[in-house]
Amino acid sequence: MVAYVRVRYYVRTMEKRLTKTGNSLALVLDRELLDRTGISAETPLEVSTDGDVIIITPKRKKTRAEKLRKAMKRADERYSGVFKRLAK
Repeated sequence: MVAYVRVRYYVRTMEKRLTKTGNSLALVLDRELLDRTGISAETPLEVSTDGDVIIITPKRKKTRAEKLRKAMKRADERYSGVFKRLAK
């Protein structure tokens, strides 16, 4: 049996340089990138890092995280026995 993964999105890699802005550095994002991600000047962003990679994402609404928590709780209630057997 051969398993495959269907690609539903494409990752575009760009090489960028930082721009000096006062005492800071700025990363200028191209319009195409902003349009594809739905980010505008008013979009609050979350910036995180693992010490090697910088991740910039639009700030998620708390309701989205709550929906995920509820879905995970329902899955745990419904399939907890299966999860325990798979963990062994």
